[in-house]
Amino acid sequence: MLSALAIVPSAPVMVPELASGAAAETADLRAAALEAVRGLPARWIAIGVAEQDGVYGPDRAGTFGGYGVDIRVALSPEATTSAPTALPLCALICGWLRGQARPDARVETRAYRAEHAGPVALGFGARLREQIDADAADIGVVIVADGANTLTPAAPGGYDEDSPAVQSALDDALAAGDCAALTRLPSGVLGRVGYQVLAGLAGTGPRTAAELYRGAPYGVGYFAGVWTP
Repeated sequence: MLSALAIVPSAPVMVPELASGAAAETADLRAAALEAVRGLPARWIAIGVAEQDGVYGPDRAGTFGGYGVDIRVALSPEATTSAPTALPLCALICGWLRGQARPDARVETRAYRAEHAGPVALGFGARLREQIDADAADIGVVIVADGANTLTPAAPGGYDEDSPAVQSALDDALAAGDCAALTRLPSGVLGRVGYQVLAGLAGTGPRTAAELYRGAPYGVGYFAGVWTP
């Protein structure tokens, strides 16, 4: 049974050790992401975007070593002593949030390629909702995704003059629980597939939607919030 949906960024700068001197600048973002997942039940399904489709179970552990610091994370309490294996960023972020906010939680991460068309992503979400609804256990879903990375001249993707309006529309849709708007996201949104899986999962939309953070501290659009099914 789907009990809650959390939306968080796929942002390594949320991790203080990775943010280094910028840790204070990302404090609000970090606090919002932790708040978003703190109210979830002890069983999570994380949705994110990666180079390849894949499912990563609660038995997995990983490290942020590829991002500069060997910070270990695990997808369940039992996996904290497991040797780290290769995990996509969305799984690492969710593992870190789990360890900080809900150490008893167990996470299954489902990663999807960015190339999936919108209708395909919506189908992924609809089928996942059927599976969750057929399960008697309380399940929380975490969408780990970013917006545009072209919001300022110093942004990783450079500057695109159209992207601020795209990001504003995305933030507004997430804040309002507007699934129809999510189905129309352009490819310039890094987490487009993840957000469209969310739209397929939520169907006509959530009962309530709460915004906890929106911003672009490094020219990348980040949003954190909570949807109630």
